[in-house]
Amino acid sequence: MGRGRIVQISVSPGGVPKLPVPAARVTELGLEGDQHRDMEHHGGPERAVCLFALEQIRVLQAEGHDVSPGAIGENLTVEGLDWERVTPGTRLELGADVLIEVTRYTSPCFNIKKNFTGGDISRVSQKRHPGSSRVYARVLRTGVIRQGDTVRLVNPAPA
Repeated sequence: MGRGRIVQISVSPGGVPKLPVPAARVTELGLEGDQHRDMEHHGGPERAVCLFALEQIRVLQAEGHDVSPGAIGENLTVEGLDWERVTPGTRLELGADVLIEVTRYTSPCFNIKKNFTGGDISRVSQKRHPGSSRVYARVLRTGVIRQGDTVRLVNPAPA
């Protein structure tokens, strides 16, 4: 599907979990109020926003992993999109103003190990489990987003 919604917006002063906020201003460097302890591996213009699908979280929960929106570091938990179509190069419109472009799949970080049965962070690795990874995005158009806002694939990558 090419249209979904923002289920949760999450920020933190650094690290995980990220905690819910009802709305956030999105800048070229990400969500205001969100910080990163490790700037070598997180944050910056090419990794400004981290997204994950609620549907993927539910699959992980059904497998027994302790994962919930924001728990493994995503800023935006979305639902209703065909997550396999959210690939590098895909642009997403968030609400009425914000436009982002997926830049890459995230690499699982050891800081989320406690959330996975047996510490198996590879469960959200694109290489090991295609379609199960979070994604990073750059911000092309800034603005404010709110929980419940529409998410729309603007130019989905070819299927």
